[in-house]
Amino acid sequence: MPELRHELTLTGRSRFLATGVLQVVSFDDGEILLETEMGTLVVRGEEMHITRLDLTAGEVAIQGSVAALEYREQRSKKIKEKGKNILDRLLK
Repeated sequence: MPELRHELTLTGRSRFLATGVLQVVSFDDGEILLETEMGTLVVRGEEMHITRLDLTAGEVAIQGSVAALEYREQRSKKIKEKGKNILDRLLK
């Protein structure tokens, strides 16, 4: 398994730095969606803006009031896991 280079740094809830970023999916001042090496990362807050973006290096810097960080599972992964649980229950 290749080594993932994904790190998050939050300083004082106002400065956020992420590495291992593959792309910015969407953004506005209240929510920024980042596709990272570890999955989709949702950054929620107020008056947020991207101050630095370097996709070659996989880095993004955000300033503003950060309220929450959340990883979203990929939909296909969730469906596969749910399907497996159903099959396990049926085959008992």
